[in-house]
Amino acid sequence: MSALQIAAVAITIGLNALDGFDVLAISFASPGISRAWGIDRAALGVVLSMELIGMGLGSICIGGVADRIGRRRTLLGCLVVMTSGMVLSSRAGGIGALSLWRVFTGLGIGGMLAATNAVAAEFSNRRRRSLNVSLMAIGYPIGAVVGGMIAAVLLRQGDWRVVFEFGALMTAAFAPLVWWFVPESIGWLCQHRPADALARVNHTLVRMRHATVPALPAATAAMRQSSLADIFRPGLLQVTVPVTLAYFLHITTFYFILKWVPKIVVDMGFSPSSAAGVLVWANVGGATGGAVLGLLSLRLGLKKLTIAALVTSTLMLAVFGRGQPNLADLSIVCAVAGFCTNAAVVGLYGILAQAFPTYVRATGTGFAIGTGRAGAMLSPIIAGYLFHAGFSLEFVSVSMGAGSLAAAAALSFLPARSIVPP
Repeated sequence: MSALQIAAVAITIGLNALDGFDVLAISFASPGISRAWGIDRAALGVVLSMELIGMGLGSICIGGVADRIGRRRTLLGCLVVMTSGMVLSSRAGGIGALSLWRVFTGLGIGGMLAATNAVAAEFSNRRRRSLNVSLMAIGYPIGAVVGGMIAAVLLRQGDWRVVFEFGALMTAAFAPLVWWFVPESIGWLCQHRPADALARVNHTLVRMRHATVPALPAATAAMRQSSLADIFRPGLLQVTVPVTLAYFLHITTFYFILKWVPKIVVDMGFSPSSAAGVLVWANVGGATGGAVLGLLSLRLGLKKLTIAALVTSTLMLAVFGRGQPNLADLSIVCAVAGFCTNAAVVGLYGILAQAFPTYVRATGTGFAIGTGRAGAMLSPIIAGYLFHAGFSLEFVSVSMGAGSLAAAAALSFLPARSIVPP
């Protein structure tokens, strides 16, 4: 892999880190929002879910756009949407306005998730594709870790709005990086063949320090197909259904941890900055789990690794629900839970990148992520109403953790031969 390829993959890690921080910004801010506006857990659960609605729509709709207009344009457009949404969220004067701008921000985040997965796969060589997609995916908890550390400091000095202001600043800073270091992928250019495709392919090859080519590869019938319907055709349907269902079910567990840990910790009597610190440890575990799974995928089957991570996620949610006597023990449990839950997410991303061909990679990834995230909006809402109804932390945690176990069952129906690098 050339320096430009490495830079492009590194930028996808950073972009996914932005997604991690942007999504969790509302979690870092939730104790302050609840206190400032006097809202209860049920109402807070609805607010926590708003960007998930936008993410679902963005992944499905903008994922398809990335397959039509290109990866680079999609990334730049999503950065504009995300930056605007974070700025407007920081200016919200009530629940209604904040909810609206979180949906808007989610549109950009959802589209970014689909596009970055495709970029990481298409700028990688065959040998490193699984590892690079895994590294891209662990950008999410890395962003939450670094962002959480900064949020903890910001929350000591100001109110919840500063978290969104910081997120907007960092998101905007990535636009010039994408502009200069992420050209349109060669795979997309060869599939969609714009008028100057050959010139653009050779220009990128030169930047990558690879030999130029005299002509594009011969066109095939598959290259002319690019619609949402393609992922439901024979051959891809057996991938789309189990992976989408597994992602949907596991994300309900994943987002329970991410969305409710700060509020749970504050309700235990700790400060909002301490709550942000516990969430940081959950994401430290998540980053470690993703990296470990990525390395293991070089030697072991990705499907088996992902199923193992899903099962252990359920077990760790049960441990989390039993409660811990002090902040240190709670941080350790959350770190191990984050290790398991994010390792499973990384495994699912890897399966998506390898199972869908180039012409529908962003579409297929976007549909799976979008459907999962649209359903995941129910996770914090369900947990909020269960808490409001008086159920214990143990009951709620076990109930929400069951999603990962059901995801493991769904993924078992995925044919192993589907997980082959294109």
